[in-house]
Amino acid sequence: MAAAEAADTQLMLGVGLIEKDTNGEVLWVWCYPSTTATLRNLLLRKCCLTDENKLLHPFVFGQYRRTWFYITTIEVPDSSVLQKVTHFSIVLTAKDFNPEKYAAFTRILCRMYLKHGSPVKMMESYIAVLTKGICQSEENGSFLSKDFDARKAYLAGSIKALMLKKRIAVYHPKIEAVQEFTRTLPALVWHRQDWTILHSYVHLNADELEALQLCTGYIAGFVDLEVSNRPDLYDVFVNLADSEITIAPLAKEAMTMGKLHKEIGQLIVQSAEDPEKSDSQVIQDIALKTREIFTNLAPFSEVSDDGEKRVLNLEALKQKRFPPATENFLYHLAAAEQMLKI
Repeated sequence: MAAAEAADTQLMLGVGLIEKDTNGEVLWVWCYPSTTATLRNLLLRKCCLTDENKLLHPFVFGQYRRTWFYITTIEVPDSSVLQKVTHFSIVLTAKDFNPEKYAAFTRILCRMYLKHGSPVKMMESYIAVLTKGICQSEENGSFLSKDFDARKAYLAGSIKALMLKKRIAVYHPKIEAVQEFTRTLPALVWHRQDWTILHSYVHLNADELEALQLCTGYIAGFVDLEVSNRPDLYDVFVNLADSEITIAPLAKEAMTMGKLHKEIGQLIVQSAEDPEKSDSQVIQDIALKTREIFTNLAPFSEVSDDGEKRVLNLEALKQKRFPPATENFLYHLAAAEQMLKI
């Protein structure tokens, strides 16, 4: 097996099973190899079976303390061998962001559990993918790990203000809308290749919020409108349902619109509205514009004292006499790129 393929198979951390029985009880019934009580409680909260509104979310994903979770939930048909179960969720935890890959694999595991009514077959398939990157089954479908390129996961979704590593909270009552929107945002800062900033499904739970607030910048998705009353959680609040964006008072200075901001905004809108352009071409356009902005920073940077990286020369930036909003933006951009002198 090629080294890259071997490394890819080591990304999965565990698999678990949550059931809802005919009495309406939701229970964590099985996992392999093991999980912590904290993570188990979190996954029970994320799986839609514990929701009072009884809406079925076929697939959700998110991140908690650098562990990604992927949950596929299905209703059990009357013909199934699972006589005392009305719904169940298959949970996969992993080190990587790749919703398409894990949605495909959890769907296969769901079909196996529906057919056999036992986690044994699921565990066999999980171990096969973990060790060989593949599981094959004529009746339940085949899964090949290397078919799912992580870079395609980064590009998925439509591209329709992330340069400064701010905290962005996104709200919509439907989790599907939140996840589709939030997963596209890291692509706007493609040069960083950083999807660890994405927390696509967050509850207003003390432990989750504490983990979130340890991050310097993030994109966090919520389905509870109460988040709008928590300005301590965001610099920018996006209400997708009402198409409104709110900037928190403390972030207003850094977020002031200058000429560069407007150019980026216009580029994104023009590219996104061009029917001839694919999502990856839109991202490419934005990446080129980002590079152009970094070129603007170059004349005001110098090699650091230790000679390892370039840092901002604030005096040189001030002497250029940019409009205040542009100077402010370039200063905060340098901070986000760790170009300030310590």
